[in-house]
Amino acid sequence: MRRTIDWADDAIVIIDQCALPAEFRTLTLRTADELIGAIRRLAVRGAPALGAAGALGVALVARAGGDVVAEAARIAAARPTAVNLSWGVERALAKLGDGADAVLMEALAVLDEDEELNRTASAHAAEVVLAACPRRPLRLLSHCNAGSLATVAWGSALGVVWHLAERELVESVLVDETRPLLQGARLTAWELERAGVPYRVQPDGAAAAAMARGMVDCVLVGADRIAANGDVANKIGTYGLAIAAAHHGVPFVVVAPSSTVDSSLASGAEIVIEERDATELTEFGGTAVAPAGAAVFNPAFDVTPAALITAVVTEHGRFG
Repeated sequence: MRRTIDWADDAIVIIDQCALPAEFRTLTLRTADELIGAIRRLAVRGAPALGAAGALGVALVARAGGDVVAEAARIAAARPTAVNLSWGVERALAKLGDGADAVLMEALAVLDEDEELNRTASAHAAEVVLAACPRRPLRLLSHCNAGSLATVAWGSALGVVWHLAERELVESVLVDETRPLLQGARLTAWELERAGVPYRVQPDGAAAAAMARGMVDCVLVGADRIAANGDVANKIGTYGLAIAAAHHGVPFVVVAPSSTVDSSLASGAEIVIEERDATELTEFGGTAVAPAGAAVFNPAFDVTPAALITAVVTEHGRFG
């Protein structure tokens, strides 16, 4: 399967990211409830991939009949922080008056455009990285997963690695494990392994120490929502990473398609941050790792102020 998310036999087909890296499998989603469940448990995740999921979800319910507008609203609300999800829903829903086939065609156009836009955005970002970094080949650091699994195909921030690796300009990638669900260790490392790019997985808490030792030339991350002033919401831990990068003079580059920009929000202070289930922290593999009834703060994302970011790059080049 070439794409993270696609349409086949009147259904949505996704790579089940909960199964990786132990098993590569796909899931076929035929109802809005199945799609919403997959989104909430992160079987499909990453802002651009969620945009595709939103658009395909509207196509799915439009072809099934029923209250398409109500079902579309449920899909859009499945994860509140990633603006691409509601963007994809709204884009497909705008074609509802032209019939179900028109909705599907629009959703498929979202998929085609996503791969092209992320290739272009990451190509622009690669040039930004090369201009900012004195060393060649480069030692890069990634947080969470912003590769092909987070998009329809290719990737955003990890797409920069693919561009640089094609030019033999990557020495290695330090991969933050990305607590608590280990999207870095499970997904980014899996993608780098398949691509043959040298990497090392590290605990999130080691990132600042790696910078202090001079092991990092540039930090590359994706985004789930970008405010009008350039503040960026991304996976929890990104803000602290940006602070460490600023302290050590390490360039910090954000890569995302322009659909991730929410111009209706003046700053990151207005971004709604999703909080996830306590068991993601209090249990591991079904085994308790915290006292019963322990109180938990488990935000899925944080907001990095624009002042800490070297560049936000979309398919149009530098943002802002």
